[in-house]
Amino acid sequence: MSRLGKLPIELVAGVSAEVKDKTLTVKGPKGQLQQTLLDVVQIAIIDNGISVAVKDKDDRGQRALWGLYWSLVKNMVLGVTVGFSKKLEINGVGYKVSGGGDKINLALGFSHPVVFPMPSGITAKVEANTITISGIDKQAVGEVAAQIRHLKEPEPYKGKGIKYADEVVRRKAGKTATK
Repeated sequence: MSRLGKLPIELVAGVSAEVKDKTLTVKGPKGQLQQTLLDVVQIAIIDNGISVAVKDKDDRGQRALWGLYWSLVKNMVLGVTVGFSKKLEINGVGYKVSGGGDKINLALGFSHPVVFPMPSGITAKVEANTITISGIDKQAVGEVAAQIRHLKEPEPYKGKGIKYADEVVRRKAGKTATK
């Protein structure tokens, strides 16, 4: 049995949810999110929360889906109330970032500047060498942050590149000359 899946997800004031045609829709003060449901997943809207269940609790695959969908629904509720954000840091001589909002401009040591457009629902805020990606969809925020990081991943010798704010880059010793 799913330990978390058994717990109901509490709906705070100002958040509503409805299930219609195998689609869960959660509306809140920050926006609206939708999630398509599989046939084996059953979602019930109770008085002040959402209950997630599966058809066969003894099937291992369905138990995995039980926990997955519980987490997806919990993240939907958190997203429309609080939102999600990821911070990226840019390290390196001459590496710069500017812009914000719907697109950012990056100078990453290439022969050309890199312009990264933000998808709808995702915003970027730039402060010095830090980019803050925010939005209501946790998966989309993480995906955009990963795509930006992939433009110039941190290298282990000097630590140059784009890294997450809480990421630790393991440094290597460089080559040494011997006589």
